[in-house]
Amino acid sequence: MSSFKYPDITRAEIVGYLALFGFDIPIGEHDLLNPARELVENLYTFLLGYLDLLQEDDGQAAFGALQVFDNPELHASAIPMMNFYQKVRGLLGAIECPERFTLRDLINPDPDRTKLFLGSILNFCMHRKVKMDELTSLADELNAFFEQKEALEEKISQLSAKIAECNESREKETPFVQEEDAKVRGLKQAISGLNNHQLTLKSETKKMKEKAHELDEQISSADFALLESARENAELRSKIVQSPDKLQRALE
Repeated sequence: MSSFKYPDITRAEIVGYLALFGFDIPIGEHDLLNPARELVENLYTFLLGYLDLLQEDDGQAAFGALQVFDNPELHASAIPMMNFYQKVRGLLGAIECPERFTLRDLINPDPDRTKLFLGSILNFCMHRKVKMDELTSLADELNAFFEQKEALEEKISQLSAKIAECNESREKETPFVQEEDAKVRGLKQAISGLNNHQLTLKSETKKMKEKAHELDEQISSADFALLESARENAELRSKIVQSPDKLQRALE
């Protein structure tokens, strides 16, 4: 309780807090200026109930306690009152109220002391409400976190299953991929060989073209020489005497 403090709560604030916490008996500041015993008991009963400090078996416990008296009917009202008093006193002691609660404060309540006791309990109720709201908010955040965590874990599980499926499929396809890779490597080697053969053919073709050109030049030279020889032969034939008689007559 070290974080719990006691501000000076006014009677108007007490009335407001009671309404906030659901006290359904009409009450005003004037009721707290001259507090009646019945009203004070109702207020303490309400606050004990709000804090879950009332037990349903209090009446049964009181009935059991009456059996120890010779005349239990004389104490029928005293024991419940003492139980109630002890609960209020225990609550105020637990929240470290600066004043000690006495039986007189319950039987003949004093306005100022009643204001202090009610204010202390209500201030604790408000402090408790704030903490409970914080805890509720934290619990909601934790629930949202766990829901998100579960969703992520489910997503991870699904992805892991897909990865495993892909790995299995990849393992099954590995031989086929290796076979295709071998084919591709073979084709690349074949293409490389064809490229080399093509280069060789180009070189041989170039040499053949050069040889053909050289032969063409030789043929052209031979044709020219043949023509010259034919022309010379023709000239020589033209100079040969076709008839000796004609030649003799020409000389005479």
